[in-house]
Amino acid sequence: MKRYDLTDAQWNAIASFVPDCHHHGKAGHPWKDHRPLVNGILWHLHTGAPWPDTPERYGPWQTVYDRFNRWRKDGTWATILDALLIRLDNAGRIDRDLWCVDGTVIRASRSAAGAEKKSRLPAPVGWAKTHATG
Repeated sequence: MKRYDLTDAQWNAIASFVPDCHHHGKAGHPWKDHRPLVNGILWHLHTGAPWPDTPERYGPWQTVYDRFNRWRKDGTWATILDALLIRLDNAGRIDRDLWCVDGTVIRASRSAAGAEKKSRLPAPVGWAKTHATG
C-alpha cells in the first residue's frame, strides 16, 4: 500500500457509493476497477501534480481524470462526503450544527502586490496641451 492509498476499512466505507462496475447488468462495457482509480484521484488531490503525472499504478491518467470528473458532475463525490459526515455525526465525532468560516479575505491595495503607487506611463500625445494649467 502506498502513501495516499485507501486502507481496506476506508475503501469499505465508501465502496457502496461508487457506481457498479457492471452497470447493474445493463448494457455497456464494464468499468475498470474503481479502487485504484480512486487512489489515483486521492494521489492527485494530495500532491497537486498535473493529471498526466499520475503514477501508472493507478491506471491511465486520462481514466483517473475522467472518473474524477464524471463523479464530480453526477454527484457521487457529494454523496460520499454527505454519507461520511452523517456517519461521523451519528457517532458524535463532529457537530454539524456549528460551522466556522474563515473570513480573512481582505482586498489588498495594488501596491501591496508590488505595483507602482503612481503610473510611470508616458502621457498620451497631445495630453499636455489639453491638461495644461495656468
